[in-house]
Amino acid sequence: MAKIDYLNGYAPETKQQAETLIDSGRAGAWLLKRYPLAHNLSSERALYDYALQIKNQFLRSSAPLAKVIYDDKIHVIKNALGLHSYVSRVQGNKLKSKNEIRISSVFRRVPEPFLRMILVHELAHLREKEHNKAFYQLCNYMEPEYHQLEFEVRLYLAYLERYAALW
Repeated sequence: MAKIDYLNGYAPETKQQAETLIDSGRAGAWLLKRYPLAHNLSSERALYDYALQIKNQFLRSSAPLAKVIYDDKIHVIKNALGLHSYVSRVQGNKLKSKNEIRISSVFRRVPEPFLRMILVHELAHLREKEHNKAFYQLCNYMEPEYHQLEFEVRLYLAYLERYAALW
């Protein structure tokens, strides 16, 4: 039986169903049927433009983004799918800051809704630093299927850990 760390926060019944789906080998076929194609945002410039498009649609008045990149150093096994960092620097007598988003390189070849969910999550940190009710309301506002997509991303990661990449 698969040990699914990615789904630790879910109800035992849901976790059991996911384990059964993965152990039977049906998870890959189910995910491929639901999401047959990977996105084509493999360059960091395309990723930045895509993130900026989402930000401008929903968070126009938030602080600007300095960088959005894929990062090989982010390990999804340690439960980080992406990172949002707020970098402050003192230059002379001024405090300068910039927002950076780093997405695990695992997500270079996944369906666009998976990448969008991760970007929505990281962009929501521009307004809400903590994972609280307001944070998740903002995520749902930007992506109405946020919670379902988060579950499916976690199911995919569990599948990936056991078998191989689908896309």
